[in-house]
Amino acid sequence: MAAQTGLSPQAHVRRSDVPVFPPVALSAEAAPFTPLRTDGWQLGSLSDAEKQFSRCAARLRALRADSDQLREELNLLFDQLLSENYNKTFEPSINIRPEDVCSLLKHVSCLVPLSQEHLVIKLCQLVHHLLNQLKVIMDEKTLDVLVNYTASALKVCSTWTHSDILLALSTIVYGNGPQCHHHLSNLLGEDGVLLLYSSPSQANLELRRVALTCMANICLRIPGQPPLDDQYRSVSFSVFLKTLQSPRPPNTDELFYCMVIQATLKGLQCCLSGGKWKFGGGEELGSVLASLKRLMFQGVPGVSVEWPPVLYPAPLPHYEGLSALKPTEPPKPSEAPKDAAVPGKTSGNKKRKPRGKGKKMSTEESRGDDGEEDEREAVSALEKGGREGGRVEGESWSKPSAPSLYPSWKRTSSDSEFSDPEGNAQSKLRLYHGRVRQAALHCLLAVMKGVEKRTLYGYWSSFIPDSPIGGPPPLTLLTIILKDPSPKVRASALQVLSAMLDGSRQFLAVAEDTASPRTSYTPFSFSLATAVRELHRSLSLALLAETSPQTLTQVIKCLAYLVANAPYHRLRPGLLGPLWKQLRPYVRHRDVNVRVSVLTLYGALVTTQAPLPEVQLLLRQPEGSSSGSFSPQDSALSWRQRDGVSSPSRAPFTPSQQSSRTHSPRVPRTPVEEDSAPPWLLQLCVLLVTQPREDQSDGEGAGTGEGAALEPSPVRLEALQVMSHLVRGYFSLAQACLCEIGHVSARCLGETDPSIQLHGAKLLEELGTGIIQQYRAENNVPESSRVPMSQVVLFWSEVLSGPLNGALQNEQHPTLQTSACDTLSTILPQAFAQLPDKTQLMCITMLLGLTYSENYLVKTAAVRALGVYILFPCLREDVMFVADTANTILAALDDRSPNVRAKAAWSLGNLTDTLIVNMESVGVDFQEELSDMLLLKMLQAATRASADKDRVKSNAVRALGNLLHFLRHSQLTRSAFQRPLEDAVRALVKTVQSEATMKVRWNACYALGNAFRNPALPLDSAPWSSDAFSSLCHVVTSCKNFKVRIKSAAALAVPAHRGCYGDTKRFSCVWRSLATALENSEDTNDFLEYRYSASLRHTLSQALLHLLSVSQSQDMPALGASLAGEEGRGIKEHLIKYLRAEDGGGEGAQGEKDTGGDGFTPQQRIGGLQQTLIRLKVLKAEEEGRGEEEKGKEVVVVVVNFLEDLLRTCEEL
Repeated sequence: MAAQTGLSPQAHVRRSDVPVFPPVALSAEAAPFTPLRTDGWQLGSLSDAEKQFSRCAARLRALRADSDQLREELNLLFDQLLSENYNKTFEPSINIRPEDVCSLLKHVSCLVPLSQEHLVIKLCQLVHHLLNQLKVIMDEKTLDVLVNYTASALKVCSTWTHSDILLALSTIVYGNGPQCHHHLSNLLGEDGVLLLYSSPSQANLELRRVALTCMANICLRIPGQPPLDDQYRSVSFSVFLKTLQSPRPPNTDELFYCMVIQATLKGLQCCLSGGKWKFGGGEELGSVLASLKRLMFQGVPGVSVEWPPVLYPAPLPHYEGLSALKPTEPPKPSEAPKDAAVPGKTSGNKKRKPRGKGKKMSTEESRGDDGEEDEREAVSALEKGGREGGRVEGESWSKPSAPSLYPSWKRTSSDSEFSDPEGNAQSKLRLYHGRVRQAALHCLLAVMKGVEKRTLYGYWSSFIPDSPIGGPPPLTLLTIILKDPSPKVRASALQVLSAMLDGSRQFLAVAEDTASPRTSYTPFSFSLATAVRELHRSLSLALLAETSPQTLTQVIKCLAYLVANAPYHRLRPGLLGPLWKQLRPYVRHRDVNVRVSVLTLYGALVTTQAPLPEVQLLLRQPEGSSSGSFSPQDSALSWRQRDGVSSPSRAPFTPSQQSSRTHSPRVPRTPVEEDSAPPWLLQLCVLLVTQPREDQSDGEGAGTGEGAALEPSPVRLEALQVMSHLVRGYFSLAQACLCEIGHVSARCLGETDPSIQLHGAKLLEELGTGIIQQYRAENNVPESSRVPMSQVVLFWSEVLSGPLNGALQNEQHPTLQTSACDTLSTILPQAFAQLPDKTQLMCITMLLGLTYSENYLVKTAAVRALGVYILFPCLREDVMFVADTANTILAALDDRSPNVRAKAAWSLGNLTDTLIVNMESVGVDFQEELSDMLLLKMLQAATRASADKDRVKSNAVRALGNLLHFLRHSQLTRSAFQRPLEDAVRALVKTVQSEATMKVRWNACYALGNAFRNPALPLDSAPWSSDAFSSLCHVVTSCKNFKVRIKSAAALAVPAHRGCYGDTKRFSCVWRSLATALENSEDTNDFLEYRYSASLRHTLSQALLHLLSVSQSQDMPALGASLAGEEGRGIKEHLIKYLRAEDGGGEGAQGEKDTGGDGFTPQQRIGGLQQTLIRLKVLKAEEEGRGEEEKGKEVVVVVVNFLEDLLRTCEEL
C-alpha cells in the first residue's frame, strides 16, 4: 500500500494508530505542546514496563513492616515486577532511573525478614532481575545495604535458599569488589561462605558454580577503578586454580560440570586481568599453564592423553603423548608433508571444490554469524564434510589414527546412533565443551598479556611446535587453529598466538637455519627457525581451510604478527613467496575486515627487515607469475566482476577499463616492460584508493559525486599505509611511478575525510624522505639510479600548487596540519632552490605563521620544519631569513609544551650550525650583518634551555657551543656579553658534571670543545676557564660512558696555543688526566662500552701528542716525570699503535661529529711527531744557550729522548 500511495512504510500509519486529542482552545492556560515520536506517540510517554515499575514501586514504598497484609502484598508485587522484561535490547525506550531502583531495593530489603525464606528468595530474584537487565550502577549506600542483607541471609536462611541468594550477591558485587572491603572478610575470609561453597569438596554443583561466579565478579575490575586487595585476589586465585586441578566428581553431570569450569575460568581471567599479577614461586605459573592447556582440548573427540600437572620452562617433547590405551596404526607414506609445503597443490583439492560451491551458498554466511548458533552450525557443516573438505589429508587431531578421532556424530547425520533427544543433548554438550575451550583460551590470553615476555619464552615449546621428527604431532595452539570445530575457539587460539608473537622479535632474532644443521646435536637457533617454519606452514593451511570471515581475519592478523617479528634475513628464502601469492585472492574477499587484514599483512611483508631480497623479487614479479598458486576458494572470494571475464577466480583486480593506467596487471608483457613496470602491490593499492567498486556487496563505502561508491574507508586507509611502507622500504621500485603516487596523495588531500587526508600527507612525506635518502652522499646511490632532479622539481611544484596548501591551513584538523608541515620539511634542498621564488616564499611564510598556532602539535612540526630549512644552502646565507627563524625559535623556547621546547632547541642547534658554516664560508661579512642583540638573546635563551628537561638540554648545549664559537672579539669585550658569556660556560660545565643522560653529557663536552675553537675567548685569564678544564679532566678519567670520555678528551685537545691551557699547574693537570685515562682505557664492567675502547685510546693518544706539540720549557718537569717511569712505557705502547694506525680510528659514536684527526694517515701522524721533536730540540738548544740549570736541561732531554725513541720504533716497524 505504501508503494501505491507513494508513502514510505514509516510514514504510513493506520487511522486507528493515531492518538485522538481533544480540541483545546488557544489560551495561556492551554497545555504546552508536546512533539510526537516517529511512531506517533508523545515523546516522554511511559512504556508498559515503566508504568508497571512505577506503580509497583509506589505501592512497595507505601508498605510498612507492621502491615497486616505485608506478606501477600509483597508476594503479589514481587511477581508483577519479575514478570516484566526490562531488557533495553527488546525495549530501547525503557528509561527507569538507577536511583529509583536503588531506593526501591533498599526499602524492600527492610520489609522482608530473613525468617520468610520464600520472600527472601523472591527478593533475591528481583535484585538479580533489576540490576542485571537495567545495568544499574549502585551508590555506596545501596551496595552496602544489599551486600549486608545477602551476607546475613546466607548465615540465617536454609541451605536450599543459598543458590538464589548467591546469584543475587554475584550480581550485586559485579565489578564492585574493592567497594565491598568491609564484607570481604566474611565472604573470602578463612571460614568465609564463598570459600565453603566453592571448595572442590562441595557436593552441590549449583552452589559451587554460583559461588565461583560470585568470586569471579568480586575479582572483576572495571576500567578506572582500583584493583581488588591482593590478599583476597590471591585467595580467589588459589580457589580457582585448585578447582581446575581437581578431577570431576564421580556421578556428576558433565554438562553441569562444564558450567562450573566455565565460571572458574572466568574468575581466573578476572584475577589475571584485574591489575598487576605476580605468580608465586615454584611451579605456580607452570600449574596454571598446564591446567589451561588441558582445558584447551576439553571435549575434543579423539584426544585422550596423560596431561602433566605442571609445565616446566624447558623444551621437553615428552610432556604429553597419546594414551597407550588407544591403539595406533603406523602412518601411511602419504604425500601430506609434500602437499603441506605446496598449499596450492594439496591432495585435498578434490574435496575443496564442492566445499567452495557449498560455501558460496550458505556455509560462510552461517558460520560467520557471531551468535550462539555458530558452534552448532559448525558441527552441522562438519557433518556435511564442509570443514574437513578444506584440510590436507592426514592433518587430523592425530595423524596415525584419523578415523578413530571423529565419532559417529561427526561423520554423517544419517548414521547417528542417537535419538533426537539424545542428539540434542550431545549437541548441547559439544556447545558447552566449546565454551570451556574458549574460556580457557581467554584465560591463556590474559596470562600472555600479564606475564613478562622473557618468562614466557621458556614455555613456547608447549604451545608452539617445531616440525616433529617422528611420532604423533604434539597438541598445541596450532592443533586448535587447524582442527577445532568452533570458529570462536579457533579465533581465540589465534588471538593467544598473536599475543605470543607480538613483541617477540628479540627472542626470534636468534633463529637461523641458513647453515647446514649439525648431525650431533640440534642448536637452539635451528630449533627456533624450525618453529618459525612450522608456524608458516600451519597458518598457511588455516588460511586455506578457514571459512568463517571473523576467524579468517584473525588468521591473517596472526600471520602479520609472525611476519613482523621473524628474522627472515637469517632464514632460508622461500617462506614469504608462497604466502605472498596465497594472499592475493583474499584482497577480493567479500568481507571488508578480511580485505583490511590482508593489506595489513602485505604492509608487514614490505616492512620487515626492508629491503629483503626475497620481497624485492616478489615485488618485481608480475601478477601473472602467481597463476596456479591461487586457492580454489578464489571463485567464492571474488567480489569484483569484470565484463568479458568468465572466471571470477581469474578476474584481475581492475574496477575500471576506461583508463589506460588501470589495465589488468595480468596482461602479458615483454621482459623490458616487466622490468620497468611498477610493483603489482603498488598498482593494487592505487586502485583500492582511487577507483570505485563495481560490486558493492559490503553496503558501505565512500560516495563520490557520480554516485559510485569507493572502497570502505578502512580498506583505503590500509592501502595508503601499505603504499607508505612500500615507498619507505623499497623506494627504488616505487620511484618509477613517483608522479602517479603524488596524484594519489593529492587526491586524498582533496577529500573531506580527515583520515584519508592525513594518510595522503604521510605518503607525500615518505616520498620526500625517499628522495632525500637517494641524494645523500653517504648512501652512494649512482646518479643513474636516482630520481632525476628535473622530475623532483616537477613533483614538488605540482604538490605545492595542489591541495597541500589547504591542509596547511585546515585549523579544524591540527593533526593534518602537523603532517603537512612534516611534508614540507622533506623537500630536497637542491630541488627547493630550483622552485619558483613565490613557491619558496609561500613555504617559508606558511611555516613561520604556523609556529604561532594554538595547537602544540602544529607548532612543534612548524618549528622543526624551520630547523630543517635553516640548513638549506639557498636559505642559510639569507640574513633576513636567519633572523626571522631565530626570533621564531626563541619564542618557541618559552612555550609551555616540552615537545615544542625540545624541537625549538633542536632547531636552534641547527641554526647555530648554520652560523658556523656561514662564518667559515662567507666570513666576517655575515657575522657583521647579524644583529648583536639577536645573538645575545640566542645565548641567553640557550643558557636557560640548558636547565630544562634532558631532551631540551641536549640540543641547548649544542647551540651554546656553536654560539661561543661564533662570537667575535668585539662582541666578547662588550659589557653586555660578559655576564651571559660566563653563565653560558658555567651552564656547560654544570651539564658535563651532572647526572644527566649520557647523550646530554657528551653533547656538553663537545660544546666546550667547540667553544675552545674560538681564539677570541680568554681561556688563559677568564675566571670560568679553570672550571671548564677541571670538569673535562674529571670526566675523562671517571665517567663510565666511554663516548663521554671520547668527547672530553677531544675537547681537551682543541686549544691551538699553549697560552690557552693557562699556567703550568693546569697544563700538568690536563696531561695527568689524559695519561691516567689512557692507562685505564680498557677498565670497564660494561661490555657495551668495551667496543668504544679503541676509539677512546685513539683520541687520548692524539690529545697527548697535541699537548707535547704546544708544550713549553716550564712544562718539561711534569712531562719528564710522567714519561721517564712506568707510566711513560705504557704511554709509548699506545702512541706507537696510534702512529701506526693499529688501534682503530673510528669513533664509534654514530651521529656525532668528528673529534678531529681521524682522517690523518700514519705518515701524517709521524710527520706531526717529527715537527714536535724538531721544536723541542730547538727549545733544548735555547735553554743550553741561556745557561739554564742542569735539572732543567735534564727534563727536556728526557722528553726529547722519549720522542726520538718513539719515532725510531715507528720507523723500524
